[in-house]
Amino acid sequence: YLVDSPRTVSLDLSRMDRIVDIDAADMTVTVEPGCTWAALRTALAPLGLRTPFWGPMSGLRSTVGGAISQNAAMLGAGQHGISSESVVALTVVLGGGQVLRTGARGQGGDKPFFRHYGPDLTGLFCGDGGALGIKARITLRLMASPAHEDYASFAFQSGRDLLAAMAAMARAGIACEMCAFDPGLTRVRMQRSSLASDMKTLGAVVGRQKSLVKGLLAAGKMALAGRDFVGAETYSLHLIAEGRSAAGVQADIAEARRIASANQGEEIANTIAKVIRAQPFPPLNSVLGPGGERWTPVHGVAPLSTAADLFEAIQQVFAEMDADFQRCGVKAGYLFTSISTNALIVEPVFYWPGERMAVHAAAMQPEHLARLPSLPDDPAATQVVVQARGRLMALFQRFGCGHFQIGRTYPYRASRDDASWRLVEAIKASVDPAQVLNPGVLGLGAPH
Repeated sequence: YLVDSPRTVSLDLSRMDRIVDIDAADMTVTVEPGCTWAALRTALAPLGLRTPFWGPMSGLRSTVGGAISQNAAMLGAGQHGISSESVVALTVVLGGGQVLRTGARGQGGDKPFFRHYGPDLTGLFCGDGGALGIKARITLRLMASPAHEDYASFAFQSGRDLLAAMAAMARAGIACEMCAFDPGLTRVRMQRSSLASDMKTLGAVVGRQKSLVKGLLAAGKMALAGRDFVGAETYSLHLIAEGRSAAGVQADIAEARRIASANQGEEIANTIAKVIRAQPFPPLNSVLGPGGERWTPVHGVAPLSTAADLFEAIQQVFAEMDADFQRCGVKAGYLFTSISTNALIVEPVFYWPGERMAVHAAAMQPEHLARLPSLPDDPAATQVVVQARGRLMALFQRFGCGHFQIGRTYPYRASRDDASWRLVEAIKASVDPAQVLNPGVLGLGAPH
């Protein structure tokens, strides 16, 4: 959202939030870019429908347009891929004001139903960070909401064992969602919750089950497990399996148990996995730490075969910077998740003492923000985090990782061969000859 030039107009599309058309016959839904994933889920659920990828966990505020422009992972991504893989067609306003419509669009051109008709023009505008055009309408695939789901959680003593298990589960395609936390991030998550939020969560879990009896049983198991079901120094993995038959779902859970055991994993209470499904779009209170600390992530999309090596290389960087972290009160943790059968996301996150910003007040629940201390600015701590992020981005590049939310941060241009970059520049010159759209993003364009 930062700009390279003072001569900039920022477009806020949040009021373009309509669900334009739900077509259950052709299994598509068309939305405006400001539609949130939470609003889309609410509209589709009574029809027994959903999109294959159905949002990041920030979907209470995250918009469909944002997730297509930046790419996103999490809900549904374990089996259906990232946000852009659920897109059928786009209507895009180009830099010169022309309107471009992609995909096979049926009679009259107003009913997009299929993405792949000739070269994949839709794909050009997915993950472009808004550098190639302004998305005015997005058509997504629909699917029947799976009739059955189940949950499992496991604890591992090392990050390498965890990532080996996640890679094997991803190859097997058994989890629609899979995420994991290191000991540091688990501690932060447990500190953040309150008794009141625990009770709301139990209520949501009860409502998620197919009957009141099953719901009360699930909530009772969660209450008995309490908050200490994850060991203080363990890596925890949480997954959801879903399908059209209970037997198929149970087969997937059984395979997850076999894989976890083969990688020294121990099954634990599936509380977090249940909560992910019961409250898929929680309030965005995690944009500050539990003590009011600043928070920022950095991530790499890694091949299944090298994610564990990448993790250990990051751990080495953290060990080398430990004295700086201790001196400045910087804490780090990890979030891991899977993308279909191809990749794992390794996402280190940082917490450090620093002054909150306007974006925090805009995103968080006011009552939660009011409970947090307001910390002073700490330039030294911020500089340590900037340095750590820079070292990790160089590491991601060395491991050949991909990235979401490229913006002006990740080195997209440096990762392209000459022929690829010339093509990207030629496309930019064609769709935005005056270089007015988000100059600098992806390494394209220059400030005016």
